[in-house]
Amino acid sequence: MASKFQNRLVGTIILVSIGVIVLPDVLDGKKTHYQEEIASIPIKPELDSDVESFEVLAPEDDSASLPPSPVEVVEESVEEVEPSTVTVAVTEVPERNQYQESAWIIQLMALKNAENAENVVKDLQKRGYQAHTKLENGFTRVIIGPDVSKNKLERQITELQKITGSKGRLLKFKPLNP
Repeated sequence: MASKFQNRLVGTIILVSIGVIVLPDVLDGKKTHYQEEIASIPIKPELDSDVESFEVLAPEDDSASLPPSPVEVVEESVEEVEPSTVTVAVTEVPERNQYQESAWIIQLMALKNAENAENVVKDLQKRGYQAHTKLENGFTRVIIGPDVSKNKLERQITELQKITGSKGRLLKFKPLNP
């Protein structure tokens, strides 16, 4: 037969195991289940009736604030219909930039990485060159100039090739607003 101690030990183990299994469920209180909330993104957004509408106004005539274009007055003929009437023909003369046909630049290289191009420009500026960058078609071009002396820039091409390892091209300078 089992002793009294063994019976008490088995009884205590059973009570403790029931307490461990049942008591957490009893003392837990209200059970909440966590579920992820999923919001669907509509394919086509629904339009509200409160859509903003803008009134398109007629353009204002702002030509008075512009400087007059350069014109050349040519006297064609003088007819004496009345003593104070003179017929005058007006022809426009395009304005020319004084450097448009005589300035030159060196296009040294075109790099995809703008940061590398800026580093090359900083290095060239430290060496005394008039270096700039120009963003064009996804590339950053390194440009030297403009300068009116073509011979000076031709000499600089060989110097720049020794410094950067890139042979530049001599091009005519085309200003943005001729």
